[in-house]
Amino acid sequence: MELKIEHWKGIVEALLFAAGEDGLSVKQLAKVLELEEADIQAVIGELSYDYKHADRGICIKETADIFQLITKRDHAIYLQKLVESNTGSALSQAALETLAIVAYKQPITRVEIEEIRGVKSERPLQTLTGRILIKEVGRAEGTGRPILYGTTREFLEHFGLKNLDELPPLSEGEDNDGQEEADLFFERFQESLEDV
Repeated sequence: MELKIEHWKGIVEALLFAAGEDGLSVKQLAKVLELEEADIQAVIGELSYDYKHADRGICIKETADIFQLITKRDHAIYLQKLVESNTGSALSQAALETLAIVAYKQPITRVEIEEIRGVKSERPLQTLTGRILIKEVGRAEGTGRPILYGTTREFLEHFGLKNLDELPPLSEGEDNDGQEEADLFFERFQESLEDV
């Protein structure tokens, strides 16, 4: 059976977009699409060619056998302007909860944050990273070596902290969940957050 690359390009593009920063390997794509790995390589090759030779804002990047959709470097100046223009708006409740969890539990992975919050946290992590309140601080051991997040020096500066020891203490002996941490964090820094 002849592979219809044009048919599969849009599907692979959608899957890479949905995978976000985690990306997907050829093996993962082959399993999901029930195609041979060589066919997936051909589709990715064609898709990469399309991005490279068209006036598009994104491209495919391969790192350690993982493929991701990323923005083109040529557009970095505009992305920076977007980030800078968003710094005057307030953080969402989701971003506040995520920031509190990172502040108290760092280093922490996205999956661990999502276990505490009970919902997806990719968007709040992107927002907080874009505002330089959190950053990647390493990789966890184990399958996939997920990214570990921690707070930044800018986080400390913004909230007037010398170090993380100045965060308000959590109640000992209680089962602290993400919401309690977020509420405590928000209460302690509410006035500062309005200026973020």
